[in-house]
Amino acid sequence: MNKVRASATEAVADVPDGASIAVGGFGLSGVPDVLIRALYIHGASDLKVISNNCGVDDRGLGILLAASRISRVTGSYVGENKEFARQYLSGELEVELVPQGTLAERLRAGGAGIPAFYTPAGVGTQVAQGGLPWRYGPDGSVAVASPPKETRDFGGRTHVLEHSIITDFALVRAWRGDRHGNLVFRKAGANFNPLAAMAGRITIAEVEELAEPGELRPDEIHLPGVYVQRIVALTAAEAADKKIEKRTVRS
Repeated sequence: MNKVRASATEAVADVPDGASIAVGGFGLSGVPDVLIRALYIHGASDLKVISNNCGVDDRGLGILLAASRISRVTGSYVGENKEFARQYLSGELEVELVPQGTLAERLRAGGAGIPAFYTPAGVGTQVAQGGLPWRYGPDGSVAVASPPKETRDFGGRTHVLEHSIITDFALVRAWRGDRHGNLVFRKAGANFNPLAAMAGRITIAEVEELAEPGELRPDEIHLPGVYVQRIVALTAAEAADKKIEKRTVRS
């Protein structure tokens, strides 16, 4: 099955308002920038995004955030986006903060057909006990708080029940991919991309290099094509457009 779409615009054309979307990337590494820009142009709003972080002020998901297209974020790290903090603290954005390993497993479990699982992460904190501010009111009060979660002891240690994540769509970036949707990730670009891809009912992958079926060795494929419904081949310029979040050099 040839899953290649002619453009990123075509690939995201049916994403509706209110859709839930899992997005790969960590900081600015492995972020599906081309698909995010296409989604911005498409105009979908009221998006519920699940991603480790929400980009920076002018890159990645930060583009959608600045345009007020995102209404809810489930993530782990938000420290590099001032607009994110402003919207959250002013009550414009609902935010569910999740321990990073828990978020990774919630995405993976969704793709594996596991509805929920127990983990010790968050026990003894508001992650388990409830009360984390999900949304603030205009006056700074907590309008929506996280509910308490079920706990259970295993081997004498308390664990908290976490539900898996399945989204309407997923946007990911891979180093190489073939027309059947098999993907290969490179170095730090792997991060949350395979997990986000597993969680999406419709997963769209932008690939830096498009391979023909059979060119990828079975033992080098990180994510099988069964999880991917659409492929977008990047141009050389798009593939090379990689911003460094924090450049550190020797004097």
